[in-house]
Amino acid sequence: MTSQSQGIHQLLQAEKRAKDKLEEAKKRKAKRLRQATEEAMAETDQYRRQRDQEFRQKHAKIMGSQSNISEEIEVQTLEKIKELNGSYNKSMESVINQLLSIICDVKPEIHANYRIAN
Repeated sequence: MTSQSQGIHQLLQAEKRAKDKLEEAKKRKAKRLRQATEEAMAETDQYRRQRDQEFRQKHAKIMGSQSNISEEIEVQTLEKIKELNGSYNKSMESVINQLLSIICDVKPEIHANYRIAN
């Protein structure tokens, strides 16, 4: 009986050691899984920051050139307005004089299709 109880005792101890090893392996696996998840999150954050920085640089480059274009358009528009105002001021008096002369200098003439009925 003692040998049987010793055998049972050994089996129980072996079972306990196996159970402990399984628990330890599960803990290591869970720890490694957490560590892998943290590493993946760190990598994705780093990648996201890198891509965001590249986007901001490209955006600044494009928007900078767009603001230059809008400034150039603004300058061209102001120049064209000045040119048109100068042209207006230059020819305004002669155009008004032409209109007044056409309106005021009435020359009575008989129309070509007019027939005297006798």
